[in-house]
Amino acid sequence: MSLSDEERKIVIGLETEKARKTFAEIEILRQAGLWDNIANRMYYAAFHAVSALLISNGHIVGTHQGAVIMLHQHYIKTGILEKKYGTLYSRLQTMREQSDYNCTYNATEEEITPLISLTGELIEKILAIIK
Repeated sequence: MSLSDEERKIVIGLETEKARKTFAEIEILRQAGLWDNIANRMYYAAFHAVSALLISNGHIVGTHQGAVIMLHQHYIKTGILEKKYGTLYSRLQTMREQSDYNCTYNATEEEITPLISLTGELIEKILAIIK
């Protein structure tokens, strides 16, 4: 699927807005102590930002794993984004899958809290690249 420049701008705007709104939900969930839900929201906030980044450069992503691969290929390996952000994104995807589908996994405050600000950093770095 090929997007016109105008369509691309619209989709990027929608994806970045979704990233911001999803990230903003984290504080409400933190106050409620809903750590599994925060793992989900962190991943999806980052996913929407990554999707916006990839779309901004003409890459089309069909799967979550495809987004991970393309992020690493086009932005981590090239040094546009630091390696720590690639590691974080992969970790967020794994945590989201565990918290959503594995009934024996429970995300903890100790595990999640340090990742919140790092996820915010990743989103801001991506938004700066897009601009």
